[in-house]
Amino acid sequence: MGSVSEFKASLTKERPISEMSVQLKSLWYDGKGDWHQAHAQVDRLNDPESAWVHAYLHRKEGDIWNADYWYSKAQRIRPNVSLEDEWEQLVLYFI
Repeated sequence: MGSVSEFKASLTKERPISEMSVQLKSLWYDGKGDWHQAHAQVDRLNDPESAWVHAYLHRKEGDIWNADYWYSKAQRIRPNVSLEDEWEQLVLYFI
């Protein structure tokens, strides 16, 4: 999977591609509208990359305090972009 367009096209499938990283699987479930499954993918991970996805998910949920906590774990600040833009930035980073 080499592009955001290809990743978006994979959202028509029933399951994520098994070779996807856990971060991409989380974003895949989020792209399918399954926030809870997306969160479950990264909930117990503490590495900075997973923390970034975790932060985005809490930002999307509207839990800004929790999002900021995870952005700090990811060594990032909460972006001033739309959720859609951040989702695409994350996908592009992880593909």
